[in-house]
Amino acid sequence: MTDSPDAGSDPAEPDGVDAEADPVDAADAESDGDTDPDRDADRHEYHPDGEHGFPDDRLNEMLDRIESDPEITAYLEAQNVNPVDRKGYNDHGTKHVEIVRDRALRLYDLLKAGGVEFNGARQQGLDEADEPVIIALAATLHDIGHVVHRHDHPYYSIPLAADFLDDFLPSFYGVPDRVRIKAEVLHAILCHHTEEQPLTREAGVVRIADGLDMERGRSRVPYEEGGRGINTVSSQAIERVSLREGDETPAQVVIRMNNAAGVYQVDSLLKAKIEGSLLEDQIRTVAINTHRDSDGNGSIVDRIEL
Repeated sequence: MTDSPDAGSDPAEPDGVDAEADPVDAADAESDGDTDPDRDADRHEYHPDGEHGFPDDRLNEMLDRIESDPEITAYLEAQNVNPVDRKGYNDHGTKHVEIVRDRALRLYDLLKAGGVEFNGARQQGLDEADEPVIIALAATLHDIGHVVHRHDHPYYSIPLAADFLDDFLPSFYGVPDRVRIKAEVLHAILCHHTEEQPLTREAGVVRIADGLDMERGRSRVPYEEGGRGINTVSSQAIERVSLREGDETPAQVVIRMNNAAGVYQVDSLLKAKIEGSLLEDQIRTVAINTHRDSDGNGSIVDRIEL
C-alpha cells in the first residue's frame, strides 16, 4: 500500500530509516547514553524476515493478506476524508495505520524479548502465535470508524471491523478461535482512544502505538493548508520517534523535538495512552528538545521523562 509522502515521514528518506546522523549535538550524545546517535540509527521497524522474540509464521502469513486486501485498502483511503479533508486534522489514513501497526509489532517484540507476558490470547485459550495477530489486526482496523465521523470513531470502528473480520478470519481459523480472535481485536480497537481501559496487554500495545505516530510529517498537509490547532502545531515540533531496547525497562521510546510545543504530544497525548495500558512499568519514555537558540540561551524544555 502506498501513500503520499506528505502523510508520513520525510520524503527524502525511506520510512523508518534516518539518512543522516541524529540531530542531537555531539556534546549531548557523549554526556547521555539516551541520545547516542549510533544506537538510534534504526527506528527498529518490524521486519517479517527478522529474528523475533515470538512465533511469527502466523502473523507474517496474515500480514501478506492484510497488505493486499482490497477492502482494507479502500477503508484506509476512505477513512482519511473526514479527519483530514473535512476537519483539518492529522493523517488517519494509510500511512498512519502502517506506522501504528509497525510500531505496535516492534513494541510487542521488544516487550516479549524482555520477558513481558501477554494475557489476551492466553486467557481466551489461544496460542502465543495469536498475540501478534490480534495486535496487527487491531492496529490495522482501529481507525476505520472515521468513515462515519471523527468524533467517537472507536465506537463506529467496532461494527465495521466486526463485519470485516467475519469475512477475513475464516481463511485462517475455525469458528471457536475466530470468535475469540475477533473479541480480542475489537477490545483493542475500542481501547485505543477512549475512556475504556485496556484489560489486555495486547490492547495496551495498540493504544500506545497509536500515540507513537506523532512526527511532523503526519500533520504537514493540514499545517500547510492553514491548520494551527494544538495537535497540528505540536506534531510539527516532533522530529523523530524511536523505539529500542531499554537499559532499565524492556522497551524505551526516544522522542526528539525542535520546539517546546512538542511537549503537548508527549505529556498530554502519549502520557494518557501509556497510563492504564498495563505496560506503564515496562516502557521508559525520554523526550529531548534538540533546538538551541542562536544567542546561546538554550531551549525552554531540554528533556522530559515519563
